[in-house]
Amino acid sequence: MTAIKGRNVVVVGTQWGDEGKGKLVDWLTESAQGVVRFQGGHNAGHTLVINGIKTALHLIPSGIMRPGIKCYIGNGVVLSAAKLFDEIAGLEKVGVELRSRLRVSEACPLILPFHAALDVAREAAREQGGIEKIGTTGRGIGPAYEDKIARRALRVQDMKFPERFAKKLRELLDLHNHVLTTYLNSRSFDFGPVLAPYMKDGEVQFQPVYDEAMRHAELLRPMMADVSRELNDAHLNGENLLFEGAQGTLLDVDHGTYPFVTSSNCVAGNAAAGSGVGPGLLHYVLGITKAYCTRVGGGPFPTELDWEVEGTPGYHMSTVGAEKGVTTGRSRRCGWFDAALLKRSAQVNGLTGLCITKLDVLDGLKELKLCTGYMLDGELTDILPMGADDIARCEPVYETLEGWSDSTVGITQYDQLPTAARLYLQRIEQVTGVPIHVVSTSPDRDHTIMMRHPFLAD
Repeated sequence: MTAIKGRNVVVVGTQWGDEGKGKLVDWLTESAQGVVRFQGGHNAGHTLVINGIKTALHLIPSGIMRPGIKCYIGNGVVLSAAKLFDEIAGLEKVGVELRSRLRVSEACPLILPFHAALDVAREAAREQGGIEKIGTTGRGIGPAYEDKIARRALRVQDMKFPERFAKKLRELLDLHNHVLTTYLNSRSFDFGPVLAPYMKDGEVQFQPVYDEAMRHAELLRPMMADVSRELNDAHLNGENLLFEGAQGTLLDVDHGTYPFVTSSNCVAGNAAAGSGVGPGLLHYVLGITKAYCTRVGGGPFPTELDWEVEGTPGYHMSTVGAEKGVTTGRSRRCGWFDAALLKRSAQVNGLTGLCITKLDVLDGLKELKLCTGYMLDGELTDILPMGADDIARCEPVYETLEGWSDSTVGITQYDQLPTAARLYLQRIEQVTGVPIHVVSTSPDRDHTIMMRHPFLAD
């Protein structure tokens, strides 16, 4: 008898991250048996609010908050074992059982203390040299991906072989300590209390890194897995899988506002490469987008408003939306919705449908502006250009729409939204060419309007 195959959904951010993916992944997990992270590291931050209780996740897939759901960390993720076990401890403290449900790919490259040291030193060197900082989280994500691409990374599977691990670690330390001390002048930097136990005279020391890795190896061993095989077997057994993207499309290393981007591919297509399933198994792509725009860190932002001045629309978005980064605590820059940006995201992700989050944040604004394109060097373009330099020269072209005063918080039926809110959503659909299938009206799991369910869609 042929098994009934499962249906698989990919959730991706379509702006610069922080779109509210965690809530939607948690909500959609009700229809799934497994949730998969396929890129990024603990620079991601997903906040879930369940029954009024807030939980922040960085590495572990958001589906972990639902009992019985399997969670997978795919090979496309760069893994800090230290941060993973910190996160596990925090969840276990509030009663979440997860070790039996969490599977970690043996092919994940490891993030080790010297990666974070490189990250911190590079940003400090840029600042000292008068060069604009990239705005990294300083957690070693980029340097870990560099080692992966250079084919020298230590991976999860290396932790099973202490002698092999030690040999590779010494080689990496020789290389990276040379860069830290000779090129980046690391002896002049304060690396802070987190990195201090691993460092001496600006260099990362072998013994504390090795000893910690071996402690983590014993704890991680029961969770190590051939994630690719397990996901394909789950699909053939009829299980639905949810692939959870981190960051956002405009932070993608290829398709984002380069060089102000992250170090991985955040687009939907990487769900296949970053987890070990074929692209034909990605049946539906849901793009998550805020009802306005935000961005953390440096880089161009065409529709950015003055979000620090009281009484302005940008300040309203910043304060009502509680716009601070989950991972870093940095304030997010805020601006009007950018439909031309979303057209680029729809193009590179192959979006099936949209989920609009934080619609309720716009409650009370008398009028809204929606960017439909840009003037660039005297010419009109209706889609976001490639690369930071061109984007920085873009002047947004706006349409003005009527706002609404009624509260949308907690609404779960589309026809209960204020007329102006529905017209705003309809205009987003028209300009971007992507249908809106889901609307979120607060951070709470249950405050969601569903017009077309990704796991049930044709």
